[in-house]
Order: sequence, then C-alpha cells, then structure tokens
Amino acid sequence: MVATVLEKRGYTVITAVDGEDALARALVDPPDLLITDVMMPRMDGWALVKALRSRPELATLPVIFLTALSSDEDRIRGFRMGADDYVPKPFRFEELDLRVAKTMRRTAALAQETRETILGPSLKGDLSQIGLSALLTMIDMERKTGVLTLRDPGGASAQVLVRGGRVVHARLDHAPDPVDADCIYHLLGWAAGTFELIACDVEGADRVQTSTMNLLLEGARRLDESTQVEAV
Repeated sequence: MVATVLEKRGYTVITAVDGEDALARALVDPPDLLITDVMMPRMDGWALVKALRSRPELATLPVIFLTALSSDEDRIRGFRMGADDYVPKPFRFEELDLRVAKTMRRTAALAQETRETILGPSLKGDLSQIGLSALLTMIDMERKTGVLTLRDPGGASAQVLVRGGRVVHARLDHAPDPVDADCIYHLLGWAAGTFELIACDVEGADRVQTSTMNLLLEGARRLDESTQVEAV
C-alpha cells in the first residue's frame, strides 16, 4: 500500500522482504531514501540502519522508520541512530506522503549546501571533511573528467584520472605500486589530507574497468577484512 501511494506521486519504489534483503539491494543500487519497519525477521530495522550507516557510501542515506513501536524510548532510539523521521503506526498515507517529500527536499538542499561549502567551485577540499568514498561518488554523479590529486599529511601524494565520472587510472606519485583499482583501495584508507580536481581531457585506456560503486564496495569489504584481522 505504501509503495502504491508513493508510486502515484511519481517516486520509483523498490521493495524488500526483510532487513537482509534491503541491505543487499541498497549495496547494489543505493536508494535516495529508505523507509523501514523495525520488527522484521532475520534482520530488524535497528540492525539494518546500523549496517547501512557503517558503509561510507550509505552513511548519509535518509531514513524514515515506519513502525508500530510508538513509545518515547523507541522514537528517541530511532533519532539517535540518525533517522530523519519516525512515523508510528497507524498512520495516514497523506501524512507519510508529506514527510517523504519533506525529507527528500531537505536532503537535496543539504547535499547542495555540503557540496558548495566543502568542495567549492574548484573541487578542492579536506579529506577529513569529506572522505574519498563520498568524493568519488560525487564525481561519478556529476560525470566529471580530469585529474584528482590527493595529498596526505605525511607528504605522500597520488593521481586519480577520472573520465565521465569513472576512475580509469590511479597511481601513487613516488611508488610503483599499488596502481589502478588496488591504488584506490589503498587511498580509501587515507582519513586526512587534501584533494583537488583539475578539469582536463583524459585520454588512454580504462585500466580499472569497473564502476565507482563496485570500486567502493570492494574497498569497503577490504577495509572491513583489515579491521577484523587487526582486531584478532
């Protein structure tokens, strides 16, 4: 019923049967907004949002909880997890429609404000304010072409060539390895430093040959594995 109402308003709605299904779908094709129940089999709504927030590419995904859990404690827990709105059941579809529209407008305005504040017109900034994962996602969305230069506080630097938003080549300036996709996985670990994108023509073969999304997913998986090994 929710999907039908929102589709009539012009939204494209993808449904999932439970939390695990939703997480898998979101990782493959990140949505603009998540509407989720809390009480679900296999993975409940709390666990789903926590898992999404742990992924750099989904950390700022807008979330609306739609649930029968209506106590003040549950609402507070939802907002502490970063929910944009919390709608208790029973609810009116007109109200949900208005809340979805409000959340989408607020998210779009915040994204534009963040881009203008952090990136500026010349696409220069600080990696401690916007991580490489979010930066590459923005470059992909805007189909930028040029050379992205990264510098960490220790003096290391790297060049990432992007064409039409996609990474086609990447290398460190003073080391032969890693290169291309492996270089991006390495650079995703840089939590501080600076970046600058210079728009220019980028020629040559696509040596990475995968989408930005696939690069970030594989990079997040490798970072997770590295963290688990260090914890052991």
